[in-house]
Amino acid sequence: MTKTAGVELVVVPCRTDNYAFLVHNHDTGETALIDAPEAAPIAAALAARGWRLSDILITHHHNDHIDGVDALREGARVMGAKADAHRLPDLDQAVEDGDIVTVCGQATHIMDVSGHTIGHIAFHMPDAGLVFTADSLMALGCGRLFEGTPAQMWDSMQKLRALPDDTLVCSGHEYTSANARFAMSLDPENSDLIFRIKGIEAARAAGKPTVPSTLTEEKRTNPFLRADVPEFKAALGMNDASDLDVFTFARAQKDKF
Repeated sequence: MTKTAGVELVVVPCRTDNYAFLVHNHDTGETALIDAPEAAPIAAALAARGWRLSDILITHHHNDHIDGVDALREGARVMGAKADAHRLPDLDQAVEDGDIVTVCGQATHIMDVSGHTIGHIAFHMPDAGLVFTADSLMALGCGRLFEGTPAQMWDSMQKLRALPDDTLVCSGHEYTSANARFAMSLDPENSDLIFRIKGIEAARAAGKPTVPSTLTEEKRTNPFLRADVPEFKAALGMNDASDLDVFTFARAQKDKF
């Protein structure tokens, strides 16, 4: 549980390594769910708190993010990307990049973050300092490029990196330990990364999630946000390469790691 400006955030573990997120406004009684990997643990988290869903926000169409939507949707507004509507559960509101909607009393900015899929969106609540990125920007990683190009994902990474440093990045999976091992293989002298890994190991040993993370942490340690950082280029021996080429190389290496 995390309390931010105006809302409470609850991380709900689902399936084997997915996360869903609940955002609750105690003043209005509204509760939003971001992604629905499966219904049962989300329903249990709601029941334990006496909350009812007012909104379900969907980041992208993969089954491990939408399987629980129909079982949970009664009385809730279901929102997702207009560009992805043909392969999402039925939407009550279709949104696109640049839209601003009100969710749980929070102005929520829609960001197209295509790359993992085409039509993947993120939900940014600036006043609460939250961004829900699912499988675009992840803790120490980014999603595999199933549909998009490296150029699209690098553009998405730069959009997300431009948010305020203290933004909490709410990503969709517990992949952080594996992502950390990969990051170390590319950037072994990064002292911020070495320090962060100690915290990750402690959290996992205690059975705690490693998400959300702060954008500051990601900017200092996530290789997929650092493709234009001279020190990272030097670590790869790619000082003279373009930023996109560095990102493309890192993503290709992760696919083989």
